[in-house]
Amino acid sequence: MTKAVSEADIQAQIARLGDLRAAIGQAIVGQEAVVEQLLIGLLAGGHCLLEGVPGLGKTLLVRSLGEALKLEFRRVQFTPDLMPSDILGTELLEEDHGTGRRHFRFQPGPVFTNLLLADELNRTPPKTQAALLEAMQERTVSYGGVTHELPSPFFVLATQNPLEQAGTYPLPEAQLDRFLLHIRVDYPTAQEEHDIIAQTTGARSGVVPQVMQGEEVLALQARVREVHFSEALLRWVTTLVRASRPGDGAIEDIRKYVKWGAGPRAGQSLVLAAKARALLQGRLAATREDVVALAGPVMRHRLLLSFAAEAEGRSADDIIAALVRATPMPDA
Repeated sequence: MTKAVSEADIQAQIARLGDLRAAIGQAIVGQEAVVEQLLIGLLAGGHCLLEGVPGLGKTLLVRSLGEALKLEFRRVQFTPDLMPSDILGTELLEEDHGTGRRHFRFQPGPVFTNLLLADELNRTPPKTQAALLEAMQERTVSYGGVTHELPSPFFVLATQNPLEQAGTYPLPEAQLDRFLLHIRVDYPTAQEEHDIIAQTTGARSGVVPQVMQGEEVLALQARVREVHFSEALLRWVTTLVRASRPGDGAIEDIRKYVKWGAGPRAGQSLVLAAKARALLQGRLAATREDVVALAGPVMRHRLLLSFAAEAEGRSADDIIAALVRATPMPDA
């Protein structure tokens, strides 16, 4: 009886994921792969970095997710003059009118929320970018020698414009590694672009219903951890990540085009993301197809490419695809 109830609960959770995807679809036309990857990041409990030229709906996508979830949502527009205290918070000097004594009180910044939209993150200098490092990794903020816990769940969904655009600052490697997924947002198809224009210029625009609460998100994250991941698949992920580093035995593309490969956090992220993708598709066991589908989003921001790669027009995705092809896959 217990097993039947457990299976029913699992199927109910999977159905709720369908409701969440449908709710986002009320405002977002197309971009199915982007929406799926965003939900994978949510289920795996990781942060996501969305990259694309302005005007492709990155901010709308993240805002729609925030509206569909009954979570506290805040948006910070990153600009060149933004300071770390504008994100983390600051101490205010207050006076007790009864005693006349003065004391400092910490005033939390916008990072103290469940879902933080860091809009155009790479338009602010590295000092301000680095203010998010502790929050993203430890889910805490340290200020004045005191550590403050962030709410749970906590996600940073950041957008950035391509680095070749004016007024952008490259994100440091340490911060890039904190993002579970680097999601590329491309131009829509002709039909999707027609539908977007029609939907956003009419009398009524899409309204995103609120379909999921924070407790459900935390329960789904716990369920992801329980998705089966075979030992053979785990060994393949380990081999894949280690093979991304230049050195003896590395394939030619890695030796020629990669200066630094992915670290252990890439393997952790790839396993969790593959498990989340399996659950999102209604499966309780991850497969090698899940790993292959997410190798690019998990690893593309964790490879530091050489000058030769830039000179020859080789992207991180090209190199990762070659790496996956060259790494023997398990049978299951």
